[in-house]
Amino acid sequence: MRGPDLHLRADGAAAMLCWAALAGVGGAGATIAFHAGIHAVQWLFAGHSGAITQVMRSLPWWLRLLAPAAGGLCAGGLLVAARRASRDAHSDYMEAVAIGDGRMSVRQGLLRSLSSLCTVATGGSIGREGAMVHLAALWASVLGRLLRADTAHQRLLVACGAAAGVSAAYGAPIAGAVFVGEIILGSMSFQNFGPLLIAAAVSNLVMRLSGHYAALYAMPGLEAVPAELLLPSLALGVLAGVGAPQFLRSIHGMKSLFGRAGLPLPLSLALGGLLLGGVLVGMPQVAGNGYSVVVSLLHQPQAWQAVLWILLCKVLATALTAGSGAVGGVFTPTLFVGAALGTLFAQGLGEAWPVLAGHGAVLTLVGMGAFLAAATSAPFMAILMIFEMTLSYQMVLPLVLACVAAYFVSRGLAQVVMYQVTLRHEDNQALRRQLRHARLDSLMRPAETVIRTDAPVRRAQEMFLDYPVKYLYVTDAEGAWQGVIAQQDLTRMMLGEIDVQSKTCGEVLRLDFVKPLYPDLSLDEAQTQFSAFQGERLPVVSRDRPARLLGVVYKSDLLERYSELKRTLDAEADFVLPPRRERR
Repeated sequence: MRGPDLHLRADGAAAMLCWAALAGVGGAGATIAFHAGIHAVQWLFAGHSGAITQVMRSLPWWLRLLAPAAGGLCAGGLLVAARRASRDAHSDYMEAVAIGDGRMSVRQGLLRSLSSLCTVATGGSIGREGAMVHLAALWASVLGRLLRADTAHQRLLVACGAAAGVSAAYGAPIAGAVFVGEIILGSMSFQNFGPLLIAAAVSNLVMRLSGHYAALYAMPGLEAVPAELLLPSLALGVLAGVGAPQFLRSIHGMKSLFGRAGLPLPLSLALGGLLLGGVLVGMPQVAGNGYSVVVSLLHQPQAWQAVLWILLCKVLATALTAGSGAVGGVFTPTLFVGAALGTLFAQGLGEAWPVLAGHGAVLTLVGMGAFLAAATSAPFMAILMIFEMTLSYQMVLPLVLACVAAYFVSRGLAQVVMYQVTLRHEDNQALRRQLRHARLDSLMRPAETVIRTDAPVRRAQEMFLDYPVKYLYVTDAEGAWQGVIAQQDLTRMMLGEIDVQSKTCGEVLRLDFVKPLYPDLSLDEAQTQFSAFQGERLPVVSRDRPARLLGVVYKSDLLERYSELKRTLDAEADFVLPPRRERR
């Protein structure tokens, strides 16, 4: 008896949900394993483990200086080894999903994750969550290979793994699914979103059952937000929309500086770590992802000078870490910067409007969400992320206003985003709009085979010899459209021994043989007419009375534009599960 065919079983929608659940289990496991790895590395160089800011504070100044450099050197060596690994698959999960076939290199993925582990465990100012998400997606990619899934299901499985990783890392299952759908897939259809939700929910459940779940910024005592705070929240969103592109530019600028240095990758990361260590000697609070610092901003009053100094140092630390070439995300540092910005805004607002001085925590959270929305160009995900991390529905109105404002301001000011896949989706959307609303006149060419009604038929015969066409377009002396002369008609007349030499073109033309196009027709309308026509080209005439001949459109040009559109749409259609097969 033959065993079950996993490939066939993986094709159905119900089976896809099962595989998504399995991806969720693996995503949670990858997150737990990465946490354990961080603690292990901390024990190696510090003798104890815990929050990275606390670990850094406990170290002597010289070790605080050298630990990030040593971590950067190890991280760089691992990245060099990763680059030498097999290149038959993608090393980045976003590329594997958005533009690839869902196949990720296991060796590259593990080496890159170890590199990120070395960076974050020694104080690097990048998010550890990026490596967790990568490992979760890598597990899903391996699962897809084991199931012998086709390309569409393979990509969707990797997307499910990424959603599970975000859910496990941040304790935000809905935001995790939306993150993948909104940013990576660029589609929120439920055929895609359903498996993403299942993977994220199962991952969150595993984290809860294993005792590793906690709301990162729980605010159980948060009071209802007064209406007076809505307008300031909107203003904070505008401020975040202006600041987020500058934050991202600082990272890109630092990458350019390190690139111009021309150092080998291990030395580049070691130099970045050494410079970061110099910052940590005086400001250990900016080490790692900064969860503990954000919690202190939410629950403890801070002097504005201290918050401003922390903000500036965090931006510098993140730029040094990411700019030197370290593998890791800036998602969590973005939350840190947004929290500091919101805190500063709240303190300034309290001085100008004392009645709102007691709502600093709300504006801190609003700043986090707005800055994240602006940096990622994903406002819906940012809103849900703050909800799930705080468990506070009271935030809905100010958060929505701030995130939407931040998104539109940031996209209006700059084309810099956290994830390049976002720009790809935007380009595709612009292309689809352009093609779907394109008029036929954009494909029109000049008509060369035109003859007047008063021309002798002999002249038409000569043009048929000069041009490899089946039809000549006929106009009168004023250029008005009259019809066509078909080569087959002339041939039939000559075989029937009809004297055509004494006739004019106006006497042998046909009015109903070819249906002309109009320049304002859409591509869809033109395609419909071409489907009922056997020739290669059709004339384009004006809607005037009488109609004037404007030019011709070739079927090959129309099909080329349609192929361009189809390739664009197929990139999204790959994520739509096929219909259920009929039972035989």
